Amino acid sequence: MKSKLNWGILSTGNIASKFAQGVLDSRTGQLAAVASRSLASAKKFARQFKVPKAYGSYSEILKDPKVEAVYIGTPHPFHAQWAIAAAKAGKHILCEKPLAMNSVEAEKIIKAVKRHKVFLMEAFMYRCHPQTAMVAELIRKGTIGKVRHIQASFCLNRPYEPKGRLFNPKLGGGAILDIGCYPASFSRLVAGAAQGKTFVEPLQIEGRGRIGLSGVDEWSEATLKFSRGITAELLCSVRFAEETRARVLGTKGSIFMTRPWRPADSGVFIQKNQEEKPKEIRIKINRGIYAWEADTVAHCIRSGKLESTAMSWNDTLGNMKLLDGWFRAVKKSAG
Repeated sequence: MKSKLNWGILSTGNIASKFAQGVLDSRTGQLAAVASRSLASAKKFARQFKVPKAYGSYSEILKDPKVEAVYIGTPHPFHAQWAIAAAKAGKHILCEKPLAMNSVEAEKIIKAVKRHKVFLMEAFMYRCHPQTAMVAELIRKGTIGKVRHIQASFCLNRPYEPKGRLFNPKLGGGAILDIGCYPASFSRLVAGAAQGKTFVEPLQIEGRGRIGLSGVDEWSEATLKFSRGITAELLCSVRFAEETRARVLGTKGSIFMTRPWRPADSGVFIQKNQEEKPKEIRIKINRGIYAWEADTVAHCIRSGKLESTAMSWNDTLGNMKLLDGWFRAVKKSAG
């Protein structure tokens, strides 16, 4: 790349800190500015990550001519507002997952970026990592035969805090939106790879779980049916811990991922039928997963692309519709 991409960070929370470090570790980006609703918070973040400018409002950073792309790390309910504002300001956008609160909001964001001709990607960092690309390629090559079933989970055990982000519906709380989106996106990716496509949508969604006292889903399961007889089981929770896993079962064997969402020093295990021990394939890691994400975005922007195959607009919209259907099914099952 001829020049590094100048990033602006909207929010100073935990996930914004991780992405800021990712930019510092990247090959293609540099931090230009940070914004928070509190100038003091923005200045503290700027000192920590050596960011040249700090702003006390999100609208101010969008006026900064040096900022080429923004990372939106605000709570979920504010994604649509600031993504659309960023598009109008001519800034390229990496927006933390989920892109919006629902598919209707997601469509509005995509409409805005199309109108203003700016880049947009939903920040599923695992989709930018070579481990994920390798698994998709193994499936496309038929390494485990025809895919029959997919299992994926992402669970956290957090204490109940009615006003906290995970349990407050006004802050976009609930397991499905916050972490269920990972297994959902993985199932669509794998079912798509099995059919020679980037992703496919489920034909049927069944869901069940628990709606807590605050009105958000505290844990949820989903059973999906895809074309060609492929099924999937998804699990997410913010109230109990469970082994985070992703497994793909095929007619000739299976693929198991020990760290599907945050690949690090971990491997992908391939268990072939009739073989006693699985074969482990490791990806050599030379930078963190958020650096991979930042580099993916920068390469797309410098190439003149408005979306990435890692997580295209239609992929994002399809995933949001799956999440909408999953939550409706859980509410119905919970009575």
